[in-house]
Amino acid sequence: MPAEPALPPAPLVLVVDDYADARQMYAEWLQVSGFRVAEAADGNAAIDLACALTPDVILMDLSLPGMDGWEATRRLKADTRTRHIPVVALTGHVMSSALEQARLAGCDRFVIKPALPDIVVEEVRQALSKRTHVVQ
Repeated sequence: MPAEPALPPAPLVLVVDDYADARQMYAEWLQVSGFRVAEAADGNAAIDLACALTPDVILMDLSLPGMDGWEATRRLKADTRTRHIPVVALTGHVMSSALEQARLAGCDRFVIKPALPDIVVEEVRQALSKRTHVVQ
């Protein structure tokens, strides 16, 4: 009997949030929804993990200690290894100027906190459906 072909791995989501409870909640909800998850608590760790793991999408809190999510996104979008990865901004900043700054930094989609986990999952799915794969 021939072996069944292996299924491709589930998409990998890098969840970046300095608030451990929020990071864990979103990570668990994404896992239950069929995603693989990696976690980072700040912008520097997010960049390191994005380069090492090449996630399919990054869920990026913008208000982070040290290097904030705006700067981390700018650096990710400037790097040929990571520029193709969709970034979903996760933010409590609701003013249009803050969202425009996030868009200019390279964020592809936005989720306003507090956000129900199912809304976050839907935004991640939307980001995955619109991504373009870049062959290097």
